[in-house]
This record gives sequence, C-alpha cells and structure tokens, in this order.
Amino acid sequence: MDLIFLIIILASFSTAFLSSIFGMLGGLILMGILVSLMQVGPAMILHGLIQMTSNGYRAWLNQKDINWKIVSTLFIGNVLAMATLFFIAFVPDRITVLLALGMLPYIAWAMPSNLAFDVTKTPTGILAGIVVVGTNLLAGVGGPLLDVFFQRVEMTRHQVVATKAVAQFLGHVSKVIFFGGLAASSSSDNWPAFWLLIIAIVVSVIGTTLGKRVLDKINDKTFFSWTQRIMLTVGAIMIARAIYLITL
Repeated sequence: MDLIFLIIILASFSTAFLSSIFGMLGGLILMGILVSLMQVGPAMILHGLIQMTSNGYRAWLNQKDINWKIVSTLFIGNVLAMATLFFIAFVPDRITVLLALGMLPYIAWAMPSNLAFDVTKTPTGILAGIVVVGTNLLAGVGGPLLDVFFQRVEMTRHQVVATKAVAQFLGHVSKVIFFGGLAASSSSDNWPAFWLLIIAIVVSVIGTTLGKRVLDKINDKTFFSWTQRIMLTVGAIMIARAIYLITL
C-alpha cells in the first residue's frame, strides 16, 4: 500500500508538470495510473480533486489570458450535462475507462479539419461543455476531446492553456460531485485518505508551477507539435493495457 501511495504522489507531480506545459495530457495519464491502482469510484474522486487543484492553479497562473466568454458558454453546457446525467445510474468499469482514455486522443486526431468546431460560438461552446462533463464521467478526462473545439480558434498557447484550464476545472468539479454523491454507487469509501489528498495537491501545485516556466520558454510551433505526438502515444498505451486486462 505504501508503494501505491508513493506512485500516486509521483504521478500527481509529473502529470501536473506535463499539463502545465501542454494544457492537457497530464490528466489523461494520471487517470490511467489511478484506475489501474484503485477502484473506479475512488479513482474518479481522487483524480477530480487533484485535477481541480492543478487546473485551478494553472488558470490562476495564466489568468490574464483566460477567455471568459468561452468559459461562460462551457459552464452552461456543464450544467445541462449534469442535470441529464443525474437521472442515469451508470458507473463505468476499469476496462471501459481505459479503452475510453485510449480512444479519446485518436478520436480527436481523426476529426477532419473542416469539421473542427469553433468554441467561440455560443452553441459550440455549450456543446463543448456537455462533452467535457460527459467524457469526464465516462473516462475521467475530457481534455483530448475539448482540444477539438480549440483547433480553429485564433489563440496563443497561453490563451489555450488558460481557457482550457478553467474548462477542465469545471469538468472535474462535476465529476467529484457525481461520484461523490450523485452516482448510484457513491459512498464515503470513495473519498481518499485526507493526508494522501493533501500531499497529492501540494505536489501538483509544485509541478504546475515548474511546468509554467517551461511553457513560457517554448514557442507555439513546438507546443502544438508535441501535444499531438504525446497524446497519441499515451492513447496507444491505454488501449494496450485495456486489451491486456480483457485477455486475463
């Protein structure tokens, strides 16, 4: 058990560092690690609380670059999705989560450029908010699909990271609320040990701070190029892990 806690702490730090640079990916990797070590319910809540801190702090570090118009439409989508999912008693199993995590990057990558959505338009922003919550409740992460809605927007890397940080913060709040109280399987056992949560949050803040320094030094071309490469590689690993579990 001590080894598992150590892995969780190290993963919280490194994935927060990665997310602070690319605006996503860290949450995808962290969810894959947590769901491999814990039951789905506890993994969802711990991941949500860590990512709420990481994304919230990342948004604060880049607050001057947040597009609040986009955030407001995303919030409407979040509320609509939560109101709908409140009546659905569905909790995914470990294999479903891993498969969804692995497929998300490829779904986002396969989207034709002419079908990419413009999140600055109100209806599209609401749809993006619904997608974030829906994928967060299915796979624990909505970042890869959220990125689809930012492909046709004229924004700098700082604006993308900042606005997506707020969007993902809202998505993780919804996930914690759902698995912490609304889901049919929710219980007090889903909540992590207090000391584990505190340490994980502290190291995620440190990782986010260090990652921000790297973000400030790289250019936009490097940012967008490496995001896709890392995302697809991680997706392949998640799919392989799910297939392995299916064959057991």
